[in-house]
Amino acid sequence: MFDQIRELIVGLDTSGIPDERKLLLDNLAGHVRAKLAHGRVALSFICTHNSRRSHLGQIWAQTMAAFHGLTAVDCYSGGTEATALFPKVAETLENQGFQLIQLSKAPNPVYAIRYSNDFQPVIAFSKTYDHPFNPRSGFIAVMTCDSANEACPVVFGADMRVPILYLDPKVSDGSPQMDSVYAGRSLQIAREMKYLFESVANPADRLS
Repeated sequence: MFDQIRELIVGLDTSGIPDERKLLLDNLAGHVRAKLAHGRVALSFICTHNSRRSHLGQIWAQTMAAFHGLTAVDCYSGGTEATALFPKVAETLENQGFQLIQLSKAPNPVYAIRYSNDFQPVIAFSKTYDHPFNPRSGFIAVMTCDSANEACPVVFGADMRVPILYLDPKVSDGSPQMDSVYAGRSLQIAREMKYLFESVANPADRLS
């Protein structure tokens, strides 16, 4: 794993996550562990436009799974509609240590996002959750925004849906606080994904 990302992960303190959030994450961890007991598990992070929070969820979840040695975890993202990966998300991830290669300069660009030279990059672009690039059945749907959560009472093909909602950093677009808001939301998601996969990898620690 790239040094900057590893150092960031090690420095993330999960103790300050509110108890109500930990309950949601522990519930999700239980579902992930149950699926891993029978093979691979697919997590699909879903937001309305698949442009901000769902991508951050996918990328940090894949990174944290690798950090904890959980190589049978596959992370995806999608929306109820497709737009484009918002440029500030790409910039934020680069600032936090990821290597991004833009594979396509179309209005909906495709990126290869690396957190390590030892793992395949995350291929990131905006898509609907049922796009052929994503799993069509047997996955866990992680809902990252209110509007998608309300618009998709049923996520077709998902074995279960778990709401882990985040405030949209879009509210800061064009403001002097934009950089710090996007960085903060990315770190919040990183911290919670660290807690999630610590819970998956070391369930006894959560029960002690």
